[in-house]
Amino acid sequence: MGTTQLESVPEPKYWHLKTVLSEALDSDFAVGEILPNERDLAARFGVARATLRQALEQLELEGRLQRRRGVGTTVAPPRTAVSVSTTQHDWPGAPGDAWQTADATAAVPPAAVARLFDFDAATGEEMHTVRRTRVAHGQAVAAELLYVPAGSVPELSAIDVPSGPARGRAVLRELQRLELEGQDRAVELGSARADDAKELDRLPGAPVLVVTTRYFAGGRTAAVSVATYRADTCRLTFGDSVDVEINHPGQQRQAS
Repeated sequence: MGTTQLESVPEPKYWHLKTVLSEALDSDFAVGEILPNERDLAARFGVARATLRQALEQLELEGRLQRRRGVGTTVAPPRTAVSVSTTQHDWPGAPGDAWQTADATAAVPPAAVARLFDFDAATGEEMHTVRRTRVAHGQAVAAELLYVPAGSVPELSAIDVPSGPARGRAVLRELQRLELEGQDRAVELGSARADDAKELDRLPGAPVLVVTTRYFAGGRTAAVSVATYRADTCRLTFGDSVDVEINHPGQQRQAS
């Protein structure tokens, strides 16, 4: 990684340094490789550590770098595509699904989820709650809670396993017996809750993308998925041809 003259550039030093570092990541480093420490990098580029830290923070926001506790700053893998198209018609757990079932329990859903089913959350009605994770390049990039009312999987009572991954897979199998009539999705930027942050190896409050999906069958909402994605490692895709990168303002975005 070579040095550069930063004194004569009109833009902020950290922004120019970010550009130089980004080019070096493409040419000199492999995915997962650990960068030199901040002291060595700052000396190499002749900048204050505060300037270097700003540049590294920008690259982390853009998904180029990852700061991992106990490891250091590493080169991030390519972002995972998150499809938010409503043209897909597959139940969770269908062939080709990238999610791994981790657990299943019976629990009262949050009030916001209960409203999507037109349930009264005050009744305390429990639903099958399946927790799943999505892994890319050996790292968890998303955590999902799938809420399924008992009425959507009426034959599940014949299964003896009360909880755990086997129960979750059984819920998914029973759900696929229904004819999927459609789905809708909503996406919002949020902050990682403590349980999701731990699962995704992020600090609580880190930025995340929350994708809420409703699945329709029999003229009603049959299941609701609330998936939390790491904002630094995922990108949204719309349809078959449009990609929208979630990056820092000012960086070029890809669009059709």
